[in-house]
Amino acid sequence: MDLSNLKPPKGATRDRKRVGRGPGSGRGKTAGRGAKGAQSRSGFTRKRGFEGGQMPLHRRLPKRGFRNPFRVEYAVVNLDELSAHFAAGSVVTPEALRRARLAAASRPVKVLARGSLAVALTVKAHKFSAKAAQAIAAAGGSAETLA
Repeated sequence: MDLSNLKPPKGATRDRKRVGRGPGSGRGKTAGRGAKGAQSRSGFTRKRGFEGGQMPLHRRLPKRGFRNPFRVEYAVVNLDELSAHFAAGSVVTPEALRRARLAAASRPVKVLARGSLAVALTVKAHKFSAKAAQAIAAAGGSAETLA
């Protein structure tokens, strides 16, 4: 026995339905397609979302809002998280934030000013809120914006 001898088990397959082969077959004349209309013609393909002539769902629903395709989604990190995870004098980079599981890998990092910063840190991020940059400088650290 080899691969060329393999067959499905008996009863697992059926012969295809041969339509348009006379009245005795039960599938003659119109071959199960009904009478006239687009669906009876060869080459007919139903369009995506077609509901038999009823107004399709995507046209029944109201159109709302706008989604900017150029919007940049930032991974947000707050000051209280920075002071909880990093020791004084350390350099905080996006890679360090990802290792600490504070930022998602695929997004640029933005630092916001929730909480307070008790330790001096050098924070490197893609964006800072104005208050966050002030708070980092007030704690004796520095905020460096990455390209």
